[in-house]
Amino acid sequence: MAELRGQIKANEPMASHVSWRAGGPAARAFFPADLDDLAAFLGGMRHDEPLLLVGLGSNLLVRDGGFDGTAIFTHGALDTLRREPDGSFYAEAGVASPKLARFVGRQGCAEAEFLAGIPGTVGGALAMNAGCHGGETWRYVEKVLMLNRQGEKLLRGPDEFAVGYRHVGLKSATDEVFAAAWFRFPPGDAGLAQARMKELLERRVATQPLALPNAGSVFRNPPGDHAARLIEAAGLKGTQIEGAQVSEKHSNFIVNPDGVASASAIEMLIGRVQAEIRQKFGISLVREVRIVGAVGQGGERS
Repeated sequence: MAELRGQIKANEPMASHVSWRAGGPAARAFFPADLDDLAAFLGGMRHDEPLLLVGLGSNLLVRDGGFDGTAIFTHGALDTLRREPDGSFYAEAGVASPKLARFVGRQGCAEAEFLAGIPGTVGGALAMNAGCHGGETWRYVEKVLMLNRQGEKLLRGPDEFAVGYRHVGLKSATDEVFAAAWFRFPPGDAGLAQARMKELLERRVATQPLALPNAGSVFRNPPGDHAARLIEAAGLKGTQIEGAQVSEKHSNFIVNPDGVASASAIEMLIGRVQAEIRQKFGISLVREVRIVGAVGQGGERS
């Protein structure tokens, strides 16, 4: 891979790259220079190498035993964002969702404001159909650019994906990753879009523990209910395990207030919340955050 322009590192500490500030290292890490560089890297990899795509690390926990594969960091590399001649918006996977929201608003289009409340990248938003305040990512997707493990670029339409609530999967392949997407938003007013984004961000600051290390909403909302309401009703607000805490401000957030919680402590607290909600209400909370890697010493690979 001598022709690569990006940087390859060994034993990269993932706690530095995830918003929980916890977890073990990735055996290998690649920081591509751009989309073509990433395609070249994928084309030269072993076909069975475990891959982990990382944007802002805002929805991810790497277990203390680390990730025995290659982590690829898209933010700051896959960062092209532009308005196309046909009026659609092209955004690569490493573009921060709030940046896309601001760009769309300035271009006089509406309904992208919800993206300002998603603390991740376009790649992550595509992978989980991220949404909030009534908006969902895939409602606005016209087509996507994928990369497969051979480094080939493939254009795909929304009909080729199974899109659900906080989950998206290709119907016909499993070895592709999101590289970019084209979005279309309806016409709007730039001033109104800016005001709406300001309102949504003020609401986030008022209701979410943004000043503390967290990974956003930990659980999906069950049908007809809210995970936060169930957790609070179960008396779990403020519950702690070894430095990890159910937020006092928003009970669907788990925070690492002193930065000392291990990935294991965070995962144990997630499991405790799930167990108590199941016991008290008969409801199984589904994780929204992604957990990967191996547990600590003596543990088994997940």
